[in-house]
Amino acid sequence: YRLSGCSFKYPSRVNVLKRVWFTKWNKYNPEDLKTDPVYAGRVSYSSQWKNYTLTIRDLRESDSAVYRFRFETNQKNFTGLPGVTLTVTALQVHVGRSSNSNWATLTCQSSCRLNYHSSYNWYKNGHKVSSRNKYWYSVNLNPSDSYSCAVRGYEDFSSPSVCLNVKYLLDAPKFASVLVLNNSHEIVEGSSVNLTCSSDANPAANYTWYKDKKPVNTEQQLTFSSIQSSDSGEYHCTAKNELGQRPSEVIFINIVEGSSVNLTCSSDANPAANYTWYKENKLLLHGPVGRYHLSSISSEDSGNYSCKAENLYGPAQSVTLYIDVECKYFSEQLRKHV
Repeated sequence: YRLSGCSFKYPSRVNVLKRVWFTKWNKYNPEDLKTDPVYAGRVSYSSQWKNYTLTIRDLRESDSAVYRFRFETNQKNFTGLPGVTLTVTALQVHVGRSSNSNWATLTCQSSCRLNYHSSYNWYKNGHKVSSRNKYWYSVNLNPSDSYSCAVRGYEDFSSPSVCLNVKYLLDAPKFASVLVLNNSHEIVEGSSVNLTCSSDANPAANYTWYKDKKPVNTEQQLTFSSIQSSDSGEYHCTAKNELGQRPSEVIFINIVEGSSVNLTCSSDANPAANYTWYKENKLLLHGPVGRYHLSSISSEDSGNYSCKAENLYGPAQSVTLYIDVECKYFSEQLRKHV
C-alpha cells in the first residue's frame, strides 16, 4: 500500500536535513516508521521531484492509524496536518442458519464502506463457485466444506475461510428449560434449592429469572441456600442472545413449613428448679423455663432427648424420650424437568 501525493516546497537557501513518515511521537520527536519495530522490514520511502511516498508491505489491520509527513531543515521543522487516515480492514464471512436447517446463509462483511454496486466472488474449498452483485450466498450445510469471499477486483484480499461446523451455526434459543435441584426433593423451609435455566442458543444466551413475572436474578442458576415460605411463587426464566429470546414454562414452588414441637420438663421442686435439656447427652438448653421448642422440625432432629431439674437441694433426671421425625412433604411438581 502506498501513501503518496505528499509534496513540499522550500526556499533554495534552506537545506533539508531529514524527511520521515510517522504515526507517533517519541518524547518530543516523531518516531520514524523505518525505525519503529512494528513496521520492521515493511516500509520504504521513495521520492520523485517534490513528492515523498511511503510504501507499506504486508498491510495489517493493526496498521490503521493517522500517518503524517515531516521534514526537518537547518532552520525550522515542518509537519503536514491533519495527516492521512488509513483504515485497514479484512473481509469476514458470517454464517447464519436459515429457516430450513439444511441450509446456511453466508454474508460477506467489511467494516469499510464499500461501493453499493460492488460485486463479490465466493470460493468453496479454495475454488471460485459464484460471482454476483450480492453480499450474501446460500449454501447446503456440509461440515467438510469451507467458504471465503472477496470483492471483485480485489481477489488478492479475500476473507479467511470458514468451515460450516457447529460453532459457526448461529441461532436464537429454540427452547429454555428449568431444572430443580434439591437433594431430598423435600421443599421444606430452610432447605437448599437450586433452579437452573438452560437453552440451545448459539452464541451462548444470557439468562433472567422471574418470580411472579418480576425479574429477580440475571444468572443461569438461581440458588436458595435456606429457602423460606416467602419464596413460594411462580418462577420462570428467559434465555436471550442477539438473535432472539425464549421463555421457559412456569413452575410453582410451594414452600412447606416443618411441624412445630414443644418438649416440656416439669417438677414439684421447692424452691423452683432450673432445667437443662439434652439430646444424645449433649447440652441443648439451660434455664428457669422447662420448655424446649422446635419451630420447624426436620429429620435431623430425630434422637434421644432428656431433661434435668435441679435446685439447691439436688438434681432429678427425666426418662429418655426418643423422637423419630419422618418427612412427609413432597412437591411432585418439582421433580419434573420443565
